[in-house]
Amino acid sequence: MITGELKNQIDKIWETLWTEGNANPLTNIEQVTYLLFIKDLDEMELTKETEAEFLGLPYEGVFSKMPESFNETQKEHWTKMRWTQFKNLPAQEMFDVMTVTIFPFIKTLGAEDNSAFSKYMKDASFQINKAATLQKVVTAIDNLKMVDQDTKGDVYEYLLSKLATSGTNGQFRTPRHIIKMIVELMKPTPEDTIIDPAMGSGGFLVAASEYLRKNKHDLFLMPDLNKHFHNTMFYGNDMDRTMLRIGAMNMMLHGVDAPNIDYLDSLSEENDQKEKYTLVLANPPFKGSLDYEAVSNDLLKVAKTKKTELLFLSLILRILKAGGRAAVIVPDGVLFGSSNAHKAIRKEIIDNNKLEAIISMPSGVFKPYAGVSTGIMIFTKTGTGGTDTIWFYDMKADGYSLDDKRAEIEANDIGDIIKRFGNLADETERKRTEQSFFVPVDEIREQGYDLSINKYKEIEYEEVEYKSPVEIVNDIECLEEEIINGLQSLKALLKG
Repeated sequence: MITGELKNQIDKIWETLWTEGNANPLTNIEQVTYLLFIKDLDEMELTKETEAEFLGLPYEGVFSKMPESFNETQKEHWTKMRWTQFKNLPAQEMFDVMTVTIFPFIKTLGAEDNSAFSKYMKDASFQINKAATLQKVVTAIDNLKMVDQDTKGDVYEYLLSKLATSGTNGQFRTPRHIIKMIVELMKPTPEDTIIDPAMGSGGFLVAASEYLRKNKHDLFLMPDLNKHFHNTMFYGNDMDRTMLRIGAMNMMLHGVDAPNIDYLDSLSEENDQKEKYTLVLANPPFKGSLDYEAVSNDLLKVAKTKKTELLFLSLILRILKAGGRAAVIVPDGVLFGSSNAHKAIRKEIIDNNKLEAIISMPSGVFKPYAGVSTGIMIFTKTGTGGTDTIWFYDMKADGYSLDDKRAEIEANDIGDIIKRFGNLADETERKRTEQSFFVPVDEIREQGYDLSINKYKEIEYEEVEYKSPVEIVNDIECLEEEIINGLQSLKALLKG
């Protein structure tokens, strides 16, 4: 979450674009993203060049060799392309270098001609049409104090909040700290094949790549695992080409050379994937419904429904390999809905696979974009059952206030959730009155497969002793007498 000066700086950038005639919020986000990408690309290259120089190693990076396809004008621009030089150019020269050279150049980047980045950048267009506007925005972006990837992610998250559709279609809205928590709960491995079937800007995939770089960095010393990380580990689908483009830039900046990002309706017949992935991380859209005709028949076998949140659970079960794991954010209705479809999908996960945990999140987690209550379902695909007990956790705080302001606060259950989930053997003796506890699967079945934590949580009521009615009346009489005496004293003073 960003506040204070940084928030004001972003608002000014937004206002500059808006007042200069760029009225489409998504277009504005895209243009700012291009400029952030160019800035980050230069910073990333500078770091690599410095490291190579320190180690005495050769380094051939993005800016090491001028493309042979450059014309005479582009060749003149070559030394002005990097952000460190570009940001200081006069307005008209800056505009010319951007439109003639920089933007065409970044559209060609990517590990391969058919990489996700090059694929979705082909139809990208630069739409800041005034030199003065570009200079204002470049200067403002250069002044943003973004000390780490978390801050950059928060800036990007705040930009996305400007979308008029935010919170309406359920897209893009997973807070970064919730994404990081889920990734830390699932602990991706170097051998995993990971997908987000409704990827948006790629937040889950980026967080998984960051987790592996931080905790499993040895994988880059092993040729096969290193190749897997860059080419065959990360997959994502979405139906918005702009978000696919942004997601591809996001992944590239986080050091994934060729993520497998596709324009695809994950729920359609066109998606024929089965038993392909070992880890699913997702916050699927949960405010929509589809026509039966538009949905893959395989998904309707588990639960005949038009609700996207239930169909995505069916999809996840289908695309996971046996032994594959999933962590999925779902609206509370999925956990306790009474329709046949709701019960059928819960029954399928519990009886035919292994449901491990339900983490109930407070409704304010998605504010100010949406007030819906949500939970996280964590399960493993087995195809043969395996659910013995289910771990419940009642998250009450996530480090931010649960109102529209979402101000940072001390109360935060995220660390406790990660610690306890990592040591479930120590949770067996926990009582139902505590924040986390186990529930036997037979009890879940007896309750109609209801997975609402309130169904099983016990509340301890403290006995409060009240005064008898006679004592309360006596107290009132005494109080009344004091008031009358006070009024009489006041009246005497006024007369005197």
